[in-house]
Amino acid sequence: MITVYAYTGCDTCRKALKWLRERGIPHEVKAIRETPPTVAELKSAVAAFGGDLRPVFNTSGGDYRELGLKDKLPAMTADEAVALLAGNGNLVKRPFVVGDGFVLVGFKEEAWQRALG
Repeated sequence: MITVYAYTGCDTCRKALKWLRERGIPHEVKAIRETPPTVAELKSAVAAFGGDLRPVFNTSGGDYRELGLKDKLPAMTADEAVALLAGNGNLVKRPFVVGDGFVLVGFKEEAWQRALG
């Protein structure tokens, strides 16, 4: 079973969850704001992007802008960035999906189809 970190007020999350339901893919939903992904899950996502931190961040979110992360992120270490993400689910790009051996960030139907068949 996969775990989907999502926010109920997010259209993209609702679209992704509908996609999963329509295909009968079993999943557990966790509220990303209240229960952010773990450090290990976030490290897996960063690794999947070749160490690039930006794709894991919700760059269009208010918290990202308020914290000035556009300018701070390039100077952060991966450990610093992951700790920040693990402590604030609003900063994580959503939906954030963890499965056996893979992580998906955001909803791109083609990528989800490849990973989840």
